[in-house]
Amino acid sequence: MKPAVSKILRLLAAVAGVLLLLGGVAGGWFYSRVRASLPQLDGTSAVAGLAAPVKVERDAQGVPTVRGQSRADVSRALGWLHAQERFFQMDLLRRSSAGELAELFGAAALPRDRAARMHGFRKLAQTVLTRLPTTERAQLDAYTAGVNAGLAALAEKPFEYLVLRTSPRPWSAEDSVLVIYSMTMDLQDPVDRHEQTLMVLRDTFGEEAVAFFAPAMTPADAALDGSTAPRAPVPGPNVIDLRKRPKPAVTLAPAAPADDGAGFPFPRRDPEAALGSNAFALAGAHTASGAALLASDPHLNHAVPNIWYRASLEWPGHQLTGVTLPGTFALVIGSNRHIAWGLTVAYADTGDLIVLQTNPISPRLYTAPGHDELVAVEQRHETILVKGAEPVTATYDWTIWGPVVTTNEKKRPVVYRWTAHDPAATNFAYTSLEDATTVADAVAIAHRSGIPAHNFLVADTAGNIAWTIVGALPKRVGYDGRLPTSWAFGDRRWEGLLPPDEYPVVTTKGAGLPAESPAAGGRLWSANQRQIGGTGFAKIGDGGYYRPSRAAQIRDRLAPLEGAAPKDLLAIQLDDRALFLAPYQKLLLDTLTPAVVAEKKSRAELRVLVEKWEGRATVDSVSYRLVREFREAVRARVFLPIFEPCLDTGPAFVWRNLPLEDALWTMLREKPAHLLNPAFPNWDAVLVAAADDVVTAIEKQGETLAGATWGKRNTSRIRHPFSYAMPAFLTNWLNYPAHPLPGDNDLPRVQSPTHGASMRLVVSPGRENEAFFHMPGGQSGHPLSPYFRAGHESWENGDPTPLLPGRTEHTLELKP
Repeated sequence: MKPAVSKILRLLAAVAGVLLLLGGVAGGWFYSRVRASLPQLDGTSAVAGLAAPVKVERDAQGVPTVRGQSRADVSRALGWLHAQERFFQMDLLRRSSAGELAELFGAAALPRDRAARMHGFRKLAQTVLTRLPTTERAQLDAYTAGVNAGLAALAEKPFEYLVLRTSPRPWSAEDSVLVIYSMTMDLQDPVDRHEQTLMVLRDTFGEEAVAFFAPAMTPADAALDGSTAPRAPVPGPNVIDLRKRPKPAVTLAPAAPADDGAGFPFPRRDPEAALGSNAFALAGAHTASGAALLASDPHLNHAVPNIWYRASLEWPGHQLTGVTLPGTFALVIGSNRHIAWGLTVAYADTGDLIVLQTNPISPRLYTAPGHDELVAVEQRHETILVKGAEPVTATYDWTIWGPVVTTNEKKRPVVYRWTAHDPAATNFAYTSLEDATTVADAVAIAHRSGIPAHNFLVADTAGNIAWTIVGALPKRVGYDGRLPTSWAFGDRRWEGLLPPDEYPVVTTKGAGLPAESPAAGGRLWSANQRQIGGTGFAKIGDGGYYRPSRAAQIRDRLAPLEGAAPKDLLAIQLDDRALFLAPYQKLLLDTLTPAVVAEKKSRAELRVLVEKWEGRATVDSVSYRLVREFREAVRARVFLPIFEPCLDTGPAFVWRNLPLEDALWTMLREKPAHLLNPAFPNWDAVLVAAADDVVTAIEKQGETLAGATWGKRNTSRIRHPFSYAMPAFLTNWLNYPAHPLPGDNDLPRVQSPTHGASMRLVVSPGRENEAFFHMPGGQSGHPLSPYFRAGHESWENGDPTPLLPGRTEHTLELKP
């Protein structure tokens, strides 16, 4: 080797060595800083404001038991723990509803911030604080002080802020209100796309089409009172006639929409996922113990860390166990030894679209009752801080009823009136459940609680159970609120919020409650379906209920249970039987006749695989995945041509969320010629094309039909928010390993790659030692904590792990 070349190589080696050394030093420094931000587990820590010492004992999964001498001290200690384990998560929650994410993440978060700022939730939160009763404000102030004390007690700021090169902003009392608003925005649509969808459907085709394609009640409903409704007739050719369309109708489902950043830095919601939850209960007459038995598994988007923080909270006369929401001091779901409670998204109609009657000459003026003169549309300006860029000003049109969110087919402004915009709809009264001893106590508290509207199921030690709605509902006058209308003349309006004594209740006899109807056979179930008919339904309204198949499967599993124990309800939560898809399996086999199969080789293989019907959404099932793909293909082939004019109006029309199941089977049975896609000669050809779509879809994913298991499609993607903002090689260490999971949307074990059970709880109040609990992810949001993934495998496997914390492994004392 020439001396000059050798010298260059030695120089390069030296440079590489220096770079590696520097990289190692930098990596070591970063690791040491990340490690310094770990929560304190043992020893003592001084917390100003405590009236007496508080002991925090953690078990092998990091679940704390917090023991204090007063609720205020326990609230302060819980805030301290939340800050140490989950502050960045809390920060994202408050910023999400306030529209302040771009201040952390830069311009990529602007779409989400713009959407949130329209509602002015930070100012609303400040107003809510002024209305809180003294007792609620005292607990909130103690919690807030605890959060800031816990944050200050860390040796280093939470590691996320090291990565972002910024410092965490202290917590304030209004931030806890913003956390409630963040959940409201997640669980309710801030622009009411459900009603916008109904509006477009009505304006395009008329009332007959709404009755058929979007019925408020169906023959298959699984309501608690047994209420159903007959199906509406198929709209005639005078309403829709595809044979007269001026251009060929579409035949394939459009590609998934590109990510426009509206979800950043959170995952975009899986469009096939069923936002909601399961909760069900058995009265004591049907349990082995004689105490009522309750199960609750809320379904939310998966993330690192999990939305819930487990805790047991104890002070004289109180023992609470369940889950808390970081950013608030309440036990959200759990037990207080006297009652146990669970929640599901109610899909109540908590908002209405109002068509403005504007002046034709001055379109920014509109008519409003009680005003002699026309009222001007107000412009509200919001300044959004953007990391690494100049601030951005967003402007919104507002009226006396709410913000303008869209226009109708006549280009008139449409306003959204939403309970969330009323400060009276938000409070912390829900925390009073910790003092309730009966279902009657709990229901009364639920009716004055200011959280997003949920189905509330509660059970007590006396064996009683009850269902009602918790959270604010509007009191409508003159209309049902399902479709947009004008409020210009005052005959259609809200008279504030629904009074507590008007909320519907379903309960067992002897519970001491006036009930809309008795709990059928001592059983209650909720899976985001319409819960009740009659006057109760009129008060709750239609916010876009989920189809009743999942609720019916739970109802039917509950029906024969006698002498039930917690394991029996956990088995229902883990039920992955595909009863909903069984008719589609038969339809696919009926479609693949010998003549059809003879035309194409792939159809023969498809038929053979579908004949091996396991009837369950298991990870190794091929037939489940193929039949599921067939159902989606049939829906697209049938409905996309029909809804093409609606889709042309814009993205607010979300046809997949309409209750189309009964309409689909009616059309397949009656085969109306005027609703047949003109690309096909007959309805049988539509089904054959859908069968071929299954093969095409699997092949496009690089799989063979025989190897297309459900587990390959339903593999978990549980990721840290950083993974949506940074390269994978920098963030993979923060994410949970991908894992094939059983379950799907239309059966009790709800699961998709990014969405599913955020926890599973089964408990009889007073018998918590027999209760089960598991959740995805661990207690800590810190990747170096031993509790970062502790307990995650139990959730993946559906193991019946205990609700109560186990043997103490770490003890921390918080001192005044």
